[in-house]
Amino acid sequence: MLRPEINELLTQTGPGTPMGDLFRRYWQPVLLAEELPANDGPPVRVKVLSERLIAFRDSEGRYGLMDEFCAHRGVSLWFGRNEEGGLRCPYHGWKYDYTGQAIEVPSEPETSNFCANVKLKSYPLVKRGDVLWAYLGDPDKRPPLPEWEFATVPETQTYTSKRLQECNWLQALEGGIDSSHVTFLHSGSLDSDPLFKGSRGNAYNRGDLKPFFEVVDYEGGLLIGARRNAEEGHYYWRVTPWVLPNFTMVPPRGDHPMHGHFWVPIDDENCWAWSFDYHPTRPLTEDEVTAMRAGMGVHSANDENYRPLANKDNDYLMDREAQRRGETYSGIKGIALQDASLQESMGPIVDRTKERLVATDAGIIKARQKLRKAALALKQEGAEPVGNRARDQRVRSVAIVLPADQSFVDGIGEAMVARPGVPQTTV
Repeated sequence: MLRPEINELLTQTGPGTPMGDLFRRYWQPVLLAEELPANDGPPVRVKVLSERLIAFRDSEGRYGLMDEFCAHRGVSLWFGRNEEGGLRCPYHGWKYDYTGQAIEVPSEPETSNFCANVKLKSYPLVKRGDVLWAYLGDPDKRPPLPEWEFATVPETQTYTSKRLQECNWLQALEGGIDSSHVTFLHSGSLDSDPLFKGSRGNAYNRGDLKPFFEVVDYEGGLLIGARRNAEEGHYYWRVTPWVLPNFTMVPPRGDHPMHGHFWVPIDDENCWAWSFDYHPTRPLTEDEVTAMRAGMGVHSANDENYRPLANKDNDYLMDREAQRRGETYSGIKGIALQDASLQESMGPIVDRTKERLVATDAGIIKARQKLRKAALALKQEGAEPVGNRARDQRVRSVAIVLPADQSFVDGIGEAMVARPGVPQTTV
């Protein structure tokens, strides 16, 4: 269990909070590129880390991310006109460029320098892969652009989605680094989901319901190894990297695409669950992309606002008969919604003072410790965080069968390092 003050520290990410300051030292995915598809298109609301912002793409294709509200009288610039190199407030015509700088105030004389003194808070917004990334931290401490492999392979080899998750970011992240629940919650999906089925590792998951966990410090975060029995004298290892503060990657299955998540706080009671699939050596097939868009694998079928069609308002379309027959362990279809339904059921922010942890929660315990230490070190000592450097981000998950007397760290070798053109290590 956690003391209340530690739970608060880990779950609160608004401006000025220790965890909020930590998050602001990393590039975060905030929009899919498809949400700003054309120059001079409609602006889009963005809420991230409890800040209300507006994003737009100007006449030259430059991306802007700034305070949602006009400096004049506080009108939401979502109503603004995106025209001729800037976003114009429809109330009194004040116009801002992509940096948030006021460039026209029609009521002021042409000789006035009033505009020069009006600038909305703004943040850099860049396209990397099929995602728009924002940096909300100290401009002097801005890290290099994201180097995650899914964002740097050719566009034909990658697919990214996002969905609204109606709970705090931390309980979503903790589900992402908890490999033990796969044996139960996802057991009905491993051999039916087209993005998972056919892997030899599926049989190992079903055959050993008591995985052993070993957690190893990694420079950017943790390596979480889940060990299950394989053929005689061997173990099946699934190694999940967690990179501070909110990146996880699911160990691969067969030659299916690799996948993982970012859990990005909207506010303290909601987050965006970003999910990606990519293959390091080949284009995704038409069938694979169709399955991802339909909500298979780690993705979900969503409405136009990226809220899952199966949600808490309709009990996630739970089918008790399918649960009884064993078609799905929880009665809910889809890996993503199986996770989200249970994580949301804990409430907006789970009370961790009541929990009873066991050995399989070792990764969760160490991740909490690292997050707390990093947030306090930044706040109190100005210590630079890890996880935002290129070497931290060029990482892969691994699925491998090793001799029983070999440690997983020695056995995976360089398999966890993302190298262009090199296949993933998988079972």
